[in-house]
Amino acid sequence: MSDQTTERGLILLVDDDRLLCELQERWLQQAGFTTRVFHDGESCIAALAEVLPDAVCLDLVLPGLSGLDTLSRIKEHHPNLPVVVMTAHAAVETAVQAIKLGAYDYLEKPVDRTKFVTEIQNTVERNRMSVRLAQLEREVGGGGYSGIVGESPQIKDMFRQLDRIATSNITVLIHGESGTGKELVARAIHTHSTRSAKAFVPLSCAAVPESLQESELFGHEKGAFTGATSRRQGVFERAHGGTVLLDEIGELSPSLQAKLLRVLQERSFQRVGGTGQISSDFRLVAATHRDLTEEVRQGRFREDLYFRVAVFELIVPPLRERPSDIPLLATHFLSAFSGGKPNAPLQLSSEALRVVTGYSWPGNVRELQNAIERAVVVARDRTIRPGDLPRRIRTREAWTSETSVLPETTTPQTTSPVPEPADASPQAQTLDEIERDAIIAALARHNGNISRVVRELGIGRTTLYRKLKRYKIKE
Repeated sequence: MSDQTTERGLILLVDDDRLLCELQERWLQQAGFTTRVFHDGESCIAALAEVLPDAVCLDLVLPGLSGLDTLSRIKEHHPNLPVVVMTAHAAVETAVQAIKLGAYDYLEKPVDRTKFVTEIQNTVERNRMSVRLAQLEREVGGGGYSGIVGESPQIKDMFRQLDRIATSNITVLIHGESGTGKELVARAIHTHSTRSAKAFVPLSCAAVPESLQESELFGHEKGAFTGATSRRQGVFERAHGGTVLLDEIGELSPSLQAKLLRVLQERSFQRVGGTGQISSDFRLVAATHRDLTEEVRQGRFREDLYFRVAVFELIVPPLRERPSDIPLLATHFLSAFSGGKPNAPLQLSSEALRVVTGYSWPGNVRELQNAIERAVVVARDRTIRPGDLPRRIRTREAWTSETSVLPETTTPQTTSPVPEPADASPQAQTLDEIERDAIIAALARHNGNISRVVRELGIGRTTLYRKLKRYKIKE
């Protein structure tokens, strides 16, 4: 990614005139830019799946795919990528046509050094200013990004990276612990891309048995194996024109890693039991909670496949590293789970807010979401209090010194719960809480089936209904 992180930017030069390319490349490098040179349109388009340039300088007279067709293909999947076209003086009408196709500007050949470098500098700076303006507009509008909630510096930095990569066709590898929202980030990339009108097809590699991974990826023909009673499309076929998310890609078997590498290189594959080649135009977004560089070192993940999927690496920060987002997320989930429900909680008490802010959240955003959902179910009135939160969250041993906002205690090893409101009886509250949690857990295990719940708990149906009413638990 070093080419993509230079201060001045990465410029792609596309021209079959090799001497002119060498000259322009020298000019741009002396001006501080990084460059890559291509002598035909097809190779430039292929490279855009692996690089993220700041601008393209495109000659309109090319062998094979014409300059205008190359421009059209670039703008199809990279609408925000500025393209400056080069044309001979006698072909100004062609340049005007290029502008209509989305070119940023055009230069007539021959062009001198000062004019050429100045045009590229201005193009890059104006494009960066437009991206920054879009970022500021989003921040003023509330700071969210396609359902991703947060205002911490870490999340804002991730938003800036999403702005840069979403409208490209580049392959992305998302790193993050379990529960951080990697799939939500992948959906945001798809939603803000030119592929948003087509399918977003996620597949959790960890959730699919190794014997079925090939079928899930590539599909199968009828009779290909026992149980294959009909033809089935795989994720790559269903995602034609759209985006594939391979979640937990590190869980793919070694044989599937080799086949996936071939698909990424050729964009074609065979169904299991099939003979014909199937082509698919898809964008790949992969995600993992593992350190794939270590997996490569240990021989569990192919190095060549790693380089193919890790073209642009995006890190989703764990919740403990952005504690300022916890109250915002808690309020967001509270609003979502309370919507449309009569007498549902509307706010967190100050004590409950201190608890959720002080907890380390090893399960990240997913754990916070589940805790708020549970609290909405068990809360007795319109306010969520510490007693409505799961017990593990209320024990001081789970709190981290980095995020805790409570006063320090002289006995940090204690596991006593955070005190309840003064009007509650500590002993009765503990007994009630145990009983309420047991009922909620049984209801969850049996999907609200009352007959099964009363059998498991060993109580009568009337008694259960009385306790549901007492604890204000909605079935």
